[in-house]
Amino acid sequence: LKMSWFWFYLPLHLLMAACLCHSIKAPTTSSQQSFKTDLFNFYHSLILADGKETTIHLLKDIPKRYYFVLEEGRAPAPFTITVTPCDVPIEWSILVHKASANCFLPAGDHDTQEVSKSQKAPSMVSTIFNYKGNSVETYMGMSSHSALYLLEFLSTERDTHITVYLTTDTTSGHLYPELPMDPRIDVIGIGHTTVTLTWKHSPSVLQHRESIQYCLLVNEKHNYKSLCAAETAIRSSGMKLPPTLALSLSPYLLEPQQVMILSNSELSIINKASSGEVRQICMGTKNTYTVPNLSPSTQYYFDVFVVNLLTNASAAYTGTFARTLEEPEPKVTELKDGKVIQVVLDGKKQKFYSLQYQARHKKIQFTLQLCHGQVQVHITKNGKTVALENISGLRYFSLKGKLLDTYLVQLRSTEESNSSVKVQVSPHFHKTLFPLLPESLKIKSFSKLRTCNSVTIAWLGTQEESKYCVYKKKIEEDQVWVELRSADSCSGPESRHKSEKVLCKYFYDINLQRAVTTETIKGLDAGTLYLFDVYLFGPSGIPVRYHSKVVKTRKKC
Repeated sequence: LKMSWFWFYLPLHLLMAACLCHSIKAPTTSSQQSFKTDLFNFYHSLILADGKETTIHLLKDIPKRYYFVLEEGRAPAPFTITVTPCDVPIEWSILVHKASANCFLPAGDHDTQEVSKSQKAPSMVSTIFNYKGNSVETYMGMSSHSALYLLEFLSTERDTHITVYLTTDTTSGHLYPELPMDPRIDVIGIGHTTVTLTWKHSPSVLQHRESIQYCLLVNEKHNYKSLCAAETAIRSSGMKLPPTLALSLSPYLLEPQQVMILSNSELSIINKASSGEVRQICMGTKNTYTVPNLSPSTQYYFDVFVVNLLTNASAAYTGTFARTLEEPEPKVTELKDGKVIQVVLDGKKQKFYSLQYQARHKKIQFTLQLCHGQVQVHITKNGKTVALENISGLRYFSLKGKLLDTYLVQLRSTEESNSSVKVQVSPHFHKTLFPLLPESLKIKSFSKLRTCNSVTIAWLGTQEESKYCVYKKKIEEDQVWVELRSADSCSGPESRHKSEKVLCKYFYDINLQRAVTTETIKGLDAGTLYLFDVYLFGPSGIPVRYHSKVVKTRKKC
């Protein structure tokens, strides 16, 4: 049994006319319409290639037809047809025209094949298979007669595309990887942010380990019955997906909305869109995998595809789904009136730190001092948001409510490194424990007043008499960025070495325009970088650190 390429070179309408005419010498009136329909169907058909996967585009409500020819061989032989819908359900069917011997005999033999005038015209075309749905379907047939086969495809929902694979050679290797007898995916572990899956090995993996691998698709919508259906859905949501071969660790250019992560010989492609994200992970021939970085209390759908890297063909395991565990309620720390709490936030985990306060007064004030990093604060009153913002420096939130109102303060780091913040709550009419701050916490240096052994700096004060302490520290050029980046504005002089202290002084001015002080620091080394810090102490003794200033003394004077 083989594809007859002779028919490829013969015009299809001549071929079918000849076959049909030899089979029906004189169609009756009742069979004339059927005869014309059969002829029309075959006339408007295309040849389906043998041994090759063909992509077919379908327009809504417009059938598309393909044909192939099977010649009579020495013995009956099988053929298979695999159809993969790449989007919506389709209808498809296989029709066969079993030609009379006249159709395939040489012209000289036609006289020996007389048909009795009294013989009724046989049915020319019969349907041997039909299917409607969006699953991958394979038809296996056996033919011992010379025959023409017609495949008809129809999409009634919308324009779509499918792939069709016909083969009459069952002795060579399979285009599609084989699935195990049990193609189910088992969920063997569920966590807050992880799901562990396992599946039985494909026989193709055991036979052709170098050219076969598994790819996993993770999404929050539904399972996909084929890799081609998944790719179509991703594209229709506004994302461009690389070809399947790109999943085999081959280099390619990512689209702007794609993120590729390569680690431990595993390739992860995250396709981001407004409708959510779709993750593809290819893990070689491992048949157990733990999917990381999932969201708590979320249902995910998992599909495993076994992919032939040489042919780009794939087969789908039976998809599954699982819901991650709910995240445990975060520990809540009770805030007490006037007490200052310093919180260190883990930037890698991006988790909220929660503080709770039950009001004993109608007016209250939350004070937050950012010590290091970047912090977002979310304050709710009885479950309703009253403040949500990223804070910097010292921030006051004055709120009004009722007695026994419950306030929840949630804090999280907005960067990957750790952040820290101090928090205090007190009745609005009480004096805050934090010092009154000037308009700016910058330290200014005067370049013209620099000498080889002295530097003059200035900073703003307030209308409240406060204590200011100045500290200095020698640093190297390559230490500047690290020192400024790691500075903790909440830490006091207790963390400094005694030798770094320069002086402490008190000052204030009722007129804020004149609330400025200067200080000349002497005894410095020439051509040397110094880091200067000023600490402000309020009545309660809680310090506030000005922004560090780096100044270099003159090398020559």
